Amino acid sequence: MKLEMIVNQPVIETDRFDLRPLRASDAGLIEMYASDARVAMSTSSIPHPLPPGTTEAIIARAHGDDRTEDFWAMDASKVGGSELMGLISLVRLDRDQSEVGYWVAPAYWNTGVASMAVEALLAANPHTARTTFASVFQDNAASARVLTNCGFQYLGDAETFCVARGAKVTTWTYSRKAD
Repeated sequence: MKLEMIVNQPVIETDRFDLRPLRASDAGLIEMYASDARVAMSTSSIPHPLPPGTTEAIIARAHGDDRTEDFWAMDASKVGGSELMGLISLVRLDRDQSEVGYWVAPAYWNTGVASMAVEALLAANPHTARTTFASVFQDNAASARVLTNCGFQYLGDAETFCVARGAKVTTWTYSRKAD
């Protein structure tokens, strides 16, 4: 019998889905979606092609007691939807700050899922951050709209290495102060 690890992390409810800690059973859907080049190339950290064991390593890292990043699955099963539509995470930074990152499976693009997930996570503020940062690749205008729709303010341009692209990619950086 394999038992699920319980992570000390809140479940955050919205009308359309819950943000819940990752489970070992999420590995298949995470792998399927993260293997999509469109998803991988919109993140800095997902390699493409996805090496074997990557999703299991993400889940193990999400369950680690010494983790600095909390992950949530966007789970719509409570309303008859998919158990996993994407992932959202918060990295703990110093001085009461966090950085949010997210990806949504292509089937759920342009449905408001990302905006609702970001807004719900910011409202719950599980890290009690005074300021939350985010950055998006400049060729991902939809993700930039998610941030501005959620009250983020543009800070400036930067570059981030994208593992899937094997190159530095220009980014827009944003911040939002806690309400």
